[in-house]
Amino acid sequence: MTKIAVLGNGSWGSVLGSMLADNGNDVILYGNIDSVNNEINTSHTNTHYMKNWKLNPAAKATGNLEEALDGAEIVLFVLPTKAVRIVAKNVRKVLDKMGAKPLLVTATKGIEPGSKKLISDILTEEVYPNDGDRIVAISGPSHAENVAQKDLTAIACASTNEENAKRVQKLFSNDYVRFYTNDDLVGVEVGGAVKNVIAIAAGILVGKKYGDDAKAALMTRGLAEIARLGVNYFGANPMTFSGLSGIGDLIVTCTSVNSRNWRAGKQIGEGKTLDYVLENMGQVVEGATTVKAVHELAEEKNIDMPINEAVYHVLYENADVDDEIKKMMGRSPKAEIRL
Repeated sequence: MTKIAVLGNGSWGSVLGSMLADNGNDVILYGNIDSVNNEINTSHTNTHYMKNWKLNPAAKATGNLEEALDGAEIVLFVLPTKAVRIVAKNVRKVLDKMGAKPLLVTATKGIEPGSKKLISDILTEEVYPNDGDRIVAISGPSHAENVAQKDLTAIACASTNEENAKRVQKLFSNDYVRFYTNDDLVGVEVGGAVKNVIAIAAGILVGKKYGDDAKAALMTRGLAEIARLGVNYFGANPMTFSGLSGIGDLIVTCTSVNSRNWRAGKQIGEGKTLDYVLENMGQVVEGATTVKAVHELAEEKNIDMPINEAVYHVLYENADVDDEIKKMMGRSPKAEIRL
């Protein structure tokens, strides 16, 4: 039995923790809301995030980071991007005190604004500055709501160390979730992060009553932008974006009502403000944060990302959606296949 500490007990953290308990692991979820921890421990539910669903009773919760990390061989980060760095600093302090070096796994999909760092970069800086190969990223077409119902799901697990990726693959896979290893850590992370921006754009189109042709065009050209950023800025393998963390995650996030980024975009397309959407969503809309970092990255390297730029203009410069769509459709002719 492997002890796994899951840092973050929102919807995805709770579902992953329950899944890992299904697999026979010793799972403890860490969160800073006492009422949520108590509900998980007493009722095996987390109704704020996941209604009409129960966790595996073997999964426990705590608000004490030392208790969560004590004896853990795997530490799984399932936190909002904005919280990763501060929690990672605290994790480093506890691990140093314990003299422990567990494998770090990130299920967070985002890019840190300001630093423009991927989650693996943050974890390397804050926890393992000399041991970055002890970090694995998991990403793919997976909504918490579907995995909670044990829908069939496939996810990539990526690391610069093949054996660490294989270890996560073995511990996390079961009869309803299948993991595939990948050696392109940064590519898997870029796909998982930037697809949230494209999902906001997809929701906006639905909110504006555009049809299937528009949605298909947006997703296809959005994937081209994700690959362009991944290859030209991060040095990713272009083939990664044809996989689970690329086109796979893009499809599910741009087409499902379970996607909070898609739902946010739909409301914006219907005329609601970003402030209203964020205040009433009840959960983090990662794409609304990631688009800032992507905007900065694209400007820095002069990378052509018109969809991302349009979303940025709408969200943060009060641009009119219809005007942005006209600008994109009126751009000078381009070749389809280019990086």
